Amino acid sequence: MVSSTRTASRLMIIARPNQSASWRANLLLLFALSLPVLAIAVIFALLGAWLILPFAGAEMLALGAGLHYANRKQQFQQVITVSEDSVCIDQGRRTPSERWEFSRQNSGLTITNEQHPWDGPALCVHDRTDRVTLGDFLNREDSLKLMALLQSEFHVRARSKRSTSEF
Repeated sequence: MVSSTRTASRLMIIARPNQSASWRANLLLLFALSLPVLAIAVIFALLGAWLILPFAGAEMLALGAGLHYANRKQQFQQVITVSEDSVCIDQGRRTPSERWEFSRQNSGLTITNEQHPWDGPALCVHDRTDRVTLGDFLNREDSLKLMALLQSEFHVRARSKRSTSEF
């Protein structure tokens, strides 16, 4: 998901992965799936197959861990702030864990075309010493939207095709 806010002196772009379900919805799903699984496990345990209980518990624990991992990855975001003289890129989950600041005059945008029609273009903001890849977690439509927003603000310094050779 890409959203932008423009004021007189700056453009702020927020890029984050699409989130299909909230953490609350994931917990409801886990609860709804654990009830029948644990009920069946208890019935089998009462019939003498008690060994099923730890496996049912481990199954629900693994599902909960997978849902937690997916939800955590979906909280990642990049905030790109373009002002008249600088470009700031913050990325992290709830608070910025990494920050880059470029001079607007010395920075540029590199666009690498997609290798497959489902992929989006790879975008990179750079200056002479550093480079930051933007939106590599976005789907094609969101990557194209981010590219259009960045092209309106930056000079495209390089446009290339993605290499298909592997080492």
